[in-house]
Amino acid sequence: MSHMGYGCLMAVDREHVLRSAAALLTRKSTATMDEVARAAGISRATLHRQFAGRDALVRALEALGIAECEAALDRARLDEGPAGGAVRRLIREIEPATGLLAFLYSENQLFEGEEQNAGWARIDGRVTAVFRRGQDTGEFRIDLSPAWLTEALYGLLAAGAWSVLDGKVARNDFPAMIAELLLGGALRREEP
Repeated sequence: MSHMGYGCLMAVDREHVLRSAAALLTRKSTATMDEVARAAGISRATLHRQFAGRDALVRALEALGIAECEAALDRARLDEGPAGGAVRRLIREIEPATGLLAFLYSENQLFEGEEQNAGWARIDGRVTAVFRRGQDTGEFRIDLSPAWLTEALYGLLAAGAWSVLDGKVARNDFPAMIAELLLGGALRREEP
């Protein structure tokens, strides 16, 4: 087997480890590195060779989460049509990643100090722009800032992910549930 083929094999393994870790930590945020290794079907030593410790693993999961978010934002075509429709598409596209995002959302060290990944700011900028566009076109009320609507969306996505995990909400209901609550509050009402 060529050296290059081996490199590809390793990349696939790392992806598998990350996906397994994401699935486990989504269900059990306090899982140990031993439990992560078991879930991925590898030894603790193999896990440690790929990720020096929990922090390195969480940072790799953060990069995965950001990449999944950005791909969902691309698929949602946020610049097309009414802003409300764009938000609905975004919620639908991002749903598969919300378990991982909810886990990352609770990892405070990712959002403190100078070390914050610039990917989060890029995502914030794209989401905030949709809410601003909806305000500019008169679709969304203007007394709620785009930054607040963005934070409210993140909070609802995390709460929705946890509710699905706890069996309180059916996964199929997730997109409508989040969109109806958020847009019900964000849509501009005609003055009586």
